[in-house]
Amino acid sequence: MALTRIARQLGLMDTIYVDGGQSQNSSSSTKSGKSKLSQQTYDYVIAVDFEATCWENQAPPKWRESEIIEFPAVLVNLKTGKIEAEFHKYIMPIESPKLSAYCTELTGITQKTVDTGIPLQTALMMFQEWLRKELRVRHLTLPKMSKDNKSGNCAFVTWTDWDLGICLNKECTRKRLKKPPYFNQWIDMRAIYREWYKYKPINFLDALTHVGLEFEGKQHSGIDDARNLSHLTYKLVNDGATLAITKDLTPFQLNLNCVL
Repeated sequence: MALTRIARQLGLMDTIYVDGGQSQNSSSSTKSGKSKLSQQTYDYVIAVDFEATCWENQAPPKWRESEIIEFPAVLVNLKTGKIEAEFHKYIMPIESPKLSAYCTELTGITQKTVDTGIPLQTALMMFQEWLRKELRVRHLTLPKMSKDNKSGNCAFVTWTDWDLGICLNKECTRKRLKKPPYFNQWIDMRAIYREWYKYKPINFLDALTHVGLEFEGKQHSGIDDARNLSHLTYKLVNDGATLAITKDLTPFQLNLNCVL
């Protein structure tokens, strides 16, 4: 797989599958009734799905100056599929403090909710404390946090590169906030999905439906989207897909000075 090759070149993957990717409807998978799994690099993943300020008929995502208004993260055990911990905060926007009617209708987030939310900087600090606790109790390491294990055994997963590559990255730059370096590496599950199932979904809901999963909760609720992303990630792993870092904003830099 192209993703596996890239990950190996970056030194972000120590363990790979011994047999190649197969489509969802492959004959071997159908005959066995279950996937042939090899040793997976990651024991856990953290699914992240931000919700941000938005407007009807707005510019494409890469040109927007959206602000995060919902910050969810879901820690899932890839051996059991169980969600073992969650982080969830609503954020107060300061550049465009008044939500559009379109944004409220899409996300279900009200003006009162964001008015009583916390600043993004506070949320990042609280997330780091949550992350430190959850990783330590399970003996988990994120990518590039250790010289001896550059791939780590836990990684962030998103659906597309928007959440960490555009939304968080641009907002921290604009507001001159210090972004923790562990947010620079993640797995784009849409890329993994397309490669493994040989199918390009129209949207996230289509991706779930195509593999027989139902969306649980409200679409475009950040926490519900993150939970469903964790379910899809577990499905992919059980079907035999290889998880590997697909995006690294600092490919030649280790995060050894980031204390967790």
